Amino acid sequence: MPLSSTEIISLIAWLSAIFLIAPGFLIVYVVVYNRRKRRHQEEKEWLQQNFRHELLQSQMEVQEQTLKTIGNDLHDNINQLLGLVVITLSAVDLDNKQKANEKLMAAESLVRRSIQEIRALSRLMHGEELVAKGLPHAIAFELEWLEKAGRHKVVYTGSLHQMPAMPEKELIIFRIFQETLHNILRHAQATEITVHQAYDQQQLRLSINDNGIGFDLNTVLANNTGMGLSSILRRAALVGASVDINAVPGTGTTIKISLPS
Repeated sequence: MPLSSTEIISLIAWLSAIFLIAPGFLIVYVVVYNRRKRRHQEEKEWLQQNFRHELLQSQMEVQEQTLKTIGNDLHDNINQLLGLVVITLSAVDLDNKQKANEKLMAAESLVRRSIQEIRALSRLMHGEELVAKGLPHAIAFELEWLEKAGRHKVVYTGSLHQMPAMPEKELIIFRIFQETLHNILRHAQATEITVHQAYDQQQLRLSINDNGIGFDLNTVLANNTGMGLSSILRRAALVGASVDINAVPGTGTTIKISLPS
């Protein structure tokens, strides 16, 4: 059945409309796609820039913490050793050769200990180099200095030998570890600190526990009372890590960090 002239005109009108509208839809789609692509690129660049900023900030804070440790050790340890050397040498009685020899040997021993401490401090001067040797090495070194202060019993267990190298992420995890220790020393009133590390199922797992006074987590987060927990959570999220904080007033605190490799 042939089409009437009215139907032909209508069909032509519909086809013309389709041919006119289709390019418009295509243009709109391309514009929207390009905007989303540009926004995605801007967000990606912002995240990369934010990560670089946090990485630099972490490096600076690790160095700052290192300098504080050096300052404290110079004051509390090496200064005391050298003071003992002066006292020992000033007590030498040259008329009594036997006792003088004993004093000189004691002074020599103190000087040797001072040299060993200074050498250890020279290694500590480069905090970022500790992390470059691996996260377990950096953690062990930090705990060694903490234990040497004699104020806490330190228990360190586990191994990360199978963990692949992740230098930038390890630096941020180490800074989180330092912040956690700082909170314990400043707020917890703890006498024992237990650190356990493990790498299994392609996950780095780090647990820090203390037997201190604990705290109310919701109150601390709500009031932002200076414990740096928001910074810990933010930095962990930046490298794709999760942080579980178990804190109860009167029963100590446990912080568990998990990082996929």
